[in-house]
Amino acid sequence: MIYAGIDIGSITAKAALIKNNRLLGTHVIMTGYDPINAGIKVFDALLKQSRISKTQISAIISTGYGRASVSFADKALTEIICHGTGAHFMNPEIRGIIDVGGQDSKAIFLDQNGQVENFAMNDKCAAGTGRFLEVMAKALEVDLELLGDFSLAADKPSKISSICTVFAESEVISMIAKQERRENIIAGIHESAAARVAILANKIKIKKPVMMTGGVAKNKGMVNSLENRLGFKLIVGDLAQENGAIGAAVLASKL
Repeated sequence: MIYAGIDIGSITAKAALIKNNRLLGTHVIMTGYDPINAGIKVFDALLKQSRISKTQISAIISTGYGRASVSFADKALTEIICHGTGAHFMNPEIRGIIDVGGQDSKAIFLDQNGQVENFAMNDKCAAGTGRFLEVMAKALEVDLELLGDFSLAADKPSKISSICTVFAESEVISMIAKQERRENIIAGIHESAAARVAILANKIKIKKPVMMTGGVAKNKGMVNSLENRLGFKLIVGDLAQENGAIGAAVLASKL
């Protein structure tokens, strides 16, 4: 039997398929302004890509920011549970997860069976999230995907002191006016965001090995800043962005 997981984030929508405890495939699209349509589109695209019909799907679980919008799902579960399950499925040795998404960031502590023991979440402020990085990328006129490469070329990261995204953006604009190196500003942005996320990880006394999930895991500069802040290496898989959808699919197989 085949099971599906659909993760509707604020920026991207992801889908995954599981059969016989094996990952069949994943797909990612931009969520856009319509999370309902995004859920349908990402699911249909994955089915077409995998050459599987809807009638072959035994159960579907939705998760993420827009999980309630997936009306055809059998059940909706939180990102915390799905990211924990996804990380354990990909690597049973994982004990900690740092998930940086578009709207929030999370630190999760797993037991040896992949069950969530504790977690901390920043969902009240954009600082330390993908949205924070997106705002800064626009201010600096840099493609979001290139932020990581820029920051790794810095020689002296700029100091971003504001916690609030709005005030931090004003700081960045002032730095641009003073003609500070763009690479240094971006490195400073990553250090500022990493500091916020590290607070969550330290709050729950996260244990190694730690996997980083979410779309921001693709950003080498952010990963590097987090590793420096935490004092250890993070495990970043090729499917870090799809981890929540993978976990949802695994949980669908247990319904």
